[in-house]
Amino acid sequence: MIERFVHDPLTLKRIKRFKKMRRAVLASWLFAFMLVLSLTAEMWANSKPIILKYHGQIYWPVFKTYYPTLFGQTDSFVTDYRKIKLTSNDWAIWPPVRWDPYESNLNVANFPSPPTTSNWLGTDAEGRDVLARLIYGFRFSISYALLVWIASYLLGTLAGAVMGYWGGNVDLVGQRIVEVFDSMPTMLLLITLISIFSATLPVLIVFTTVFGWMTISLYMRAEFLRLRGREFVESARALGSSRLRVIFKHILPNALSPIVTFSSFTIAGSIASLAALDYLGFGLPPPTPSWGELLNEAQKNFTIAWWLAVFPSLALFFALVVLNLIGEGVREAFDPRKVG
Repeated sequence: MIERFVHDPLTLKRIKRFKKMRRAVLASWLFAFMLVLSLTAEMWANSKPIILKYHGQIYWPVFKTYYPTLFGQTDSFVTDYRKIKLTSNDWAIWPPVRWDPYESNLNVANFPSPPTTSNWLGTDAEGRDVLARLIYGFRFSISYALLVWIASYLLGTLAGAVMGYWGGNVDLVGQRIVEVFDSMPTMLLLITLISIFSATLPVLIVFTTVFGWMTISLYMRAEFLRLRGREFVESARALGSSRLRVIFKHILPNALSPIVTFSSFTIAGSIASLAALDYLGFGLPPPTPSWGELLNEAQKNFTIAWWLAVFPSLALFFALVVLNLIGEGVREAFDPRKVG
């Protein structure tokens, strides 16, 4: 089915229209770079060398934990690679940012400290490197956003398919349920539930999904209502196809436009929502790297730590702009009024 979708003439036209929007293509490459950067964050920001040659042996500290006694350290249970004495035959390749996101720089006079050659974007109120926390923070943000997108779209697509295909009383009851959920103050309910339960990433994903599936369900319902009476669907029924086969093989592949079109906007909204929850103190538990938590620290130290407001705000702004540009390109590509 995927191969048929990729080689479909309509799909090829949509890809061609998307490529014509250069800003959307550029945004796609930038988002891919950000995604790779976050997934390989240990290679760019860490307090451990990527590769270490010590006394003729090669070590990979980023990928494997070594006992400190291997490097002559007997006063600690954790290896401090900065204190290893390298001889002329030894060498180490370090990440560009030599700080772990949870590690405090004890060599600065005050916390938070401004940007220096040691901490390029400064430190937060606990002395932790801001750049390292921005890089790792995007990993948590995009993980949360993607998982919420997948879970809410699966639930919303299923609900919309049931309402649109069966119609009648099923649709009537389903619409009332959607209206009830849609009328709820989502952010207030999230804050209330998170204050009762421990705010972990799985808990945040579950609660956000429960209150985030309604919009896509309405679009999928409309698509199924439009397609269920088409000739190819009637032909599938006449040939004895089961309801599930008709739904998932014949209707759903032709009803993917809302899912594809709104996905990047949903992901951007989830990133902003997590930043807002972290800023309010109801997001990921400390000391988890978080853009919203950095903005919260900026609010507390606004007069003395401008870098805590500027750099996380720029990172959030950049991520949201990139995702919205991608969404704009996808929306143009799937616009049925466009030709060629």
